[in-house]
Amino acid sequence: MGFPGTWMTQSESMVYRVVPKCACSTIGQILYYSDNGTYFDGDIHDATGGMHKWSMEASQQAIADRVKGRQTYTFTCVRNPYTRILSSFFDKICGIQRNGRRYRGNLVPLLIQKYGIEVGGDDGKGEFDQIASFRRFLLFARDTIRWRRPMEPDIHWSAMSGHVSTLIVNGGRYDNIFWTEKFNEGMQSVLDAVETPQPVDLQQVPRFNESEGHGPKRAHPVEDYFDDLSMHLVYEIYHRDFEVFKYDFENPGNKMPVGEIDLDEVHAKLGD
Repeated sequence: MGFPGTWMTQSESMVYRVVPKCACSTIGQILYYSDNGTYFDGDIHDATGGMHKWSMEASQQAIADRVKGRQTYTFTCVRNPYTRILSSFFDKICGIQRNGRRYRGNLVPLLIQKYGIEVGGDDGKGEFDQIASFRRFLLFARDTIRWRRPMEPDIHWSAMSGHVSTLIVNGGRYDNIFWTEKFNEGMQSVLDAVETPQPVDLQQVPRFNESEGHGPKRAHPVEDYFDDLSMHLVYEIYHRDFEVFKYDFENPGNKMPVGEIDLDEVHAKLGD
């Protein structure tokens, strides 16, 4: 299994477990900058040098040694499950991707045919019933996660706890897990704990939101997308995310955490 989705600075100052839709582009660029003194020109997910990634075979031994040795500061970042699944819908399902095409080729036609979803036309810019389509997408997401039908679950809407757990199960341990909603505070706590070849001033870091502009703008407040059935589906998929990362399941309109993350609890509950 190893450590999928794990990135590390070349100086081995920090290890980061990527969680999709949780500021991963910005965090990746900060890691890159902290070694190289410049940002990667393009989407950091496309970088094949300047940092270690588990997806690059030449990096795997270095990452495995550092994660298992627990000598390198290891962290990740999480996000409210309600806003994360909404963001996935608008970016990946409704949006045109940076290659000019729909995400995963035949995925959107499948959703239109099998679940009756609308996505705003060929360019994603047309008017459509966002709330009805999102709720149908939520049924699809649940089907992929619960029954792996009509396809395997996608990393952008599979549970954060599943991503976070792989590092623990394979012998790693987190020093820090912080919230996207308190990004500067959380990322600063990481930078304060490590020494980097290049100093990073968070106030000067651009926001590298690679999904920005891919899809239509959200037309309603978050809570309008979630009726009782939708909340039930969200809980079915993400109950561990709410529990261990301390988000408010009862109120979709409250994106802020309602308690402190207990790292011992995270390791105990996600390490089995």
